Amino acid sequence: MTTTTPKPQTLKGTVVKMAMKDTVTVAVSRYVKHPKYKKFQTRTKKYLVHAPEHALEIGQAVTIVACRPISKMKRFKIA
Repeated sequence: MTTTTPKPQTLKGTVVKMAMKDTVTVAVSRYVKHPKYKKFQTRTKKYLVHAPEHALEIGQAVTIVACRPISKMKRFKIA
């Protein structure tokens, strides 16, 4: 019997803030249809991402991967 392990969740977004040590804020946008009005809209969510020793810049496109909880708010790391 073989067991398959699920792949961790991956998201693509852009770096919007780098004010903390070893942490960046990444904004992830998704394109969704409004349930009542049927109009498409862009919804954005910000994630705190663990990024030690990474030379990132604001506006850079990154891929983030779900990982074990690193702190109260950080649940992702840079892929």
